[in-house]
Amino acid sequence: MARTRRYDVAASGRWWDEDDRRWLPAGEVHAWEPGRNETVCGLSLRRSGLARFAAVAWTDVLPESGGAADAVRRICPRCAAAAGRRGADARPAWRRVNPRP
Repeated sequence: MARTRRYDVAASGRWWDEDDRRWLPAGEVHAWEPGRNETVCGLSLRRSGLARFAAVAWTDVLPESGGAADAVRRICPRCAAAAGRRGADARPAWRRVNPRP
């Protein structure tokens, strides 16, 4: 069975949310896998000056989620293609049920 990947957020900026009392991503956001030193699209976190947000899931920064997307200005298109722009209510990805021999 395939392992489900969990993507967190790396962003070019941050802002303080008074309601949640925590830092949230702002500016340009990228998908990031915990334990790696680069984003899904291949940018180095340190050299690009991106801040990690391990407590914010990738699906929370998508504009249609309404979660932590208040100050997000741009979503990296390469990260969105790799990590998906799918919410929790989206259909599962297409897959072949009965492949030919």
